[in-house]
Amino acid sequence: MNIHSGLWSFAAAMTLWSSAAFADLKTSFSEGAPKDRFTFSNTSNCNLENAKMTLDLSGSASGLIFDVTDKGAGVEVFQPLQIVSGASALASVPKVKDGDNRIVFNMKRLNAGEEFAFTIDVDDTTGGREITVNGSEISGASVKLSSAKHTGTGRFASNANSTVKMDGC
Repeated sequence: MNIHSGLWSFAAAMTLWSSAAFADLKTSFSEGAPKDRFTFSNTSNCNLENAKMTLDLSGSASGLIFDVTDKGAGVEVFQPLQIVSGASALASVPKVKDGDNRIVFNMKRLNAGEEFAFTIDVDDTTGGREITVNGSEISGASVKLSSAKHTGTGRFASNANSTVKMDGC
């Protein structure tokens, strides 16, 4: 085997490997004032159809909750759920009550390479700086994705990101 045929074999193998359909759903949390933001990105080449996506803060390091009204469990500033991108991916907009720590999104279709994002106020309940949340405070929270083709769970790390890894399309 000469170097050219060896390089071609390597390139062909890399092309086959990189074309395999891996489905990853990446989620990022961004602390903001007065609104916090969650962004769900379909970083795969698979379309996610008829899926249930659950954002669950109950496992977070700081007992995070959603603060959506001026009365209730939250502290000071509140912000209701507001879809800011990818609304067409949703079957409906879920209702969130003040003090909830879980939101379930019923997704019609989140195409490969697309994202869905919303803003809301997130507060901690451990007595620290309740109105601001950093990456270490959301660590342990989870995102679960389930559909007929995919099931997976990802946990937020201290960098405020989570990845749900799934098999191919």
